[in-house]
Amino acid sequence: MNPELRTALKALGRDLNPTFIQATIALTAPRAIQPDPVDGDVIRDQMYGPHERHRLDVYGARSDGLPRPVLVYVHGGGFVAGDKGQANTPFYRNVGAWAAKSGLLGVTINYRLAPDSVWPAGRDDTLAAVAWLRDQVGQWGGDPNRIWLMGQSAGAVHVADAIAELTRVGEQHRLAGALMLSGLYDLEALDHSPLEHAYFGTDTTRFAQQSSIRGLAVTSLPCLYTVSELDPLRFQRQAACLVEARLTERGEWPRMHFLAGHNHLSPVHTLGSGDDDVGPLLTRFIAETA
Repeated sequence: MNPELRTALKALGRDLNPTFIQATIALTAPRAIQPDPVDGDVIRDQMYGPHERHRLDVYGARSDGLPRPVLVYVHGGGFVAGDKGQANTPFYRNVGAWAAKSGLLGVTINYRLAPDSVWPAGRDDTLAAVAWLRDQVGQWGGDPNRIWLMGQSAGAVHVADAIAELTRVGEQHRLAGALMLSGLYDLEALDHSPLEHAYFGTDTTRFAQQSSIRGLAVTSLPCLYTVSELDPLRFQRQAACLVEARLTERGEWPRMHFLAGHNHLSPVHTLGSGDDDVGPLLTRFIAETA
């Protein structure tokens, strides 16, 4: 990351409010990469389920060559907002563009949002998208047996919940691996905001059941995690909880990366740009777990 961007991000602080979000977008949108036709076609708004939010976009579609690994991105938005990206918006088509440029088949998904849809809707939609893609990605050059999930913030929560559920039922083999950026994993240890209340509810007796941390602590699925230097402290504490749980259950440190200079949004927003610190981590992780 160049020093000017680092300084500008630090000046924004770490409080997730509308001013912070818009200022981060203003800083990072000009850096967002766009899909390149040389990397394959973009197939938009494929329906993977019956709800109007059950839509996904495919990046890097082509029929030639060997089947490629598939990267499925689950967006954030505090459980109540967010979008996979449109043809004329920088985020999160930049994720699909990065995947295609990196020799992957990129997929970005929408899912049902709170308060209309509550836990475990995001988890179930993520798993539904994976199941649909296992049947469909072959037509676009993807390998159905090499699918990685990637999520940020609320998207990381849905990915984590999906892993925990697959681990519970012994079906980790449906995925090749998962990548979670700035997620929340232990609801019992979390200082809840109204956004979590909208999705998980306020019944504290359900928080253990709704948490993914136990599944993540024992899963055999390869997982990569990141936490940002300028993440809100509640996200940093959740990363610490995950490290402790994994050490306790498996006696090993999780693959957790500290992203110096980044805030809650910038790691994904700068993916594939000249300020990208996450892309090399993802490329190496996917190559090592393929």
